[in-house]
Amino acid sequence: MISNRVSGEPHLLEALPDRWRDLHKAGPVRFDETQGVWQVLDHETVATVLGDPATFSSDLSALAPAQPDFDALRQGNFVAMDPPKHRKYRTLVSQAFTPRVVQGLGPRIEAVCERLLDAVGDRDRFDLVDALAYPLPIIVIAELLGIPAEEHRLFQDWAAVLFGGDQLGETPDMDDLERALEAIAPTVRAMNSYMLDHIRSRRADPGDDLTSRLIAAEVDGVRLTDEEMVGFVALLLVAGHITTTALLGNATVMFDRHPGTADALRADPSRLPQAIEEVLRWLPPFPELGRRVARPVVLHGSELPVDSLVMAHLGAANRDPARFAAPDTFDVGRNPNPHLTFGQGIHFCFGAPLARLEARIALRLLNERFRTLAVPSYEDVTFQNPAVIVGVRHLPVQVSRT
Repeated sequence: MISNRVSGEPHLLEALPDRWRDLHKAGPVRFDETQGVWQVLDHETVATVLGDPATFSSDLSALAPAQPDFDALRQGNFVAMDPPKHRKYRTLVSQAFTPRVVQGLGPRIEAVCERLLDAVGDRDRFDLVDALAYPLPIIVIAELLGIPAEEHRLFQDWAAVLFGGDQLGETPDMDDLERALEAIAPTVRAMNSYMLDHIRSRRADPGDDLTSRLIAAEVDGVRLTDEEMVGFVALLLVAGHITTTALLGNATVMFDRHPGTADALRADPSRLPQAIEEVLRWLPPFPELGRRVARPVVLHGSELPVDSLVMAHLGAANRDPARFAAPDTFDVGRNPNPHLTFGQGIHFCFGAPLARLEARIALRLLNERFRTLAVPSYEDVTFQNPAVIVGVRHLPVQVSRT
């Protein structure tokens, strides 16, 4: 768990953008001697790396420590696959997770938000993460998958272990990673077993849910096996909510730290979509994406050998003055806003439309319910480990009602 201070700096969500801005100034490509990785830091080159899977592979299994539970989970994790295998899995999820399905979730998202906010209706202080930012997206994605939403605390516990980063420092090395994998392996094993039971249950008794549609979907006459679907469904459940959780917490902090922002958005809710994009630019939940060099390549005069690790730094790229006017200004009216927070190319985040929809509805309802919503003390705020995910773990807020 990370406190609200890091080595005497301002609170974490203000310190990180400053670090990323300074990192961007180091040049488009640099080798980090401490971690033994190549960092790509400007917008154009990050977009190039993410858009060229033939040169920069998403399959990092050759570089990661072997671990049986993670190997099983990896089977259906298409985020870590390259073409042509990636196309099969991405096509399957596209068949079942259509824009129409996402847009149709709007009324349900609003109903869940209302119920969660009703539960804290008599309080003038509550933890925004516990009350809304965690349970909302977990309940929505669990219901979509046909998984009992009342078990959302279990899924929340899994996410806390997988993304907590308690075993890691802020600049982890390979030894840190091996220890972390061993520590969280029992959680991954339990999650794999749960998912396999759920998939087999749905295969035997299909319903009107995303898991059943994924079981029935096929590409080129091929369907997924139960074992392949484990990683697939786990990815949808766990990764399908954590970005929204981070986004809602980060938005609350950023609006609080910029006086007048919340009032302006409350007065004109149509500005929320642009404000959300600026939060995403300013604080990408996953500020770095790893890629493995699959064939020799030269970037800005640097030769990157095969099987070296490249970190495409979204946080630094999102501060590139070549792409953003006044990049160090938090501007909720910024337009256009070509941030790279959801990635680029074939691995552009498939859950982005759902995260945006959930954030728009949740922030609008918060503004409608509360005349003010403030963070009374940052001494009480705790943050996630930014080496894993950028976000708040606990966010006590104080509200007054309209």
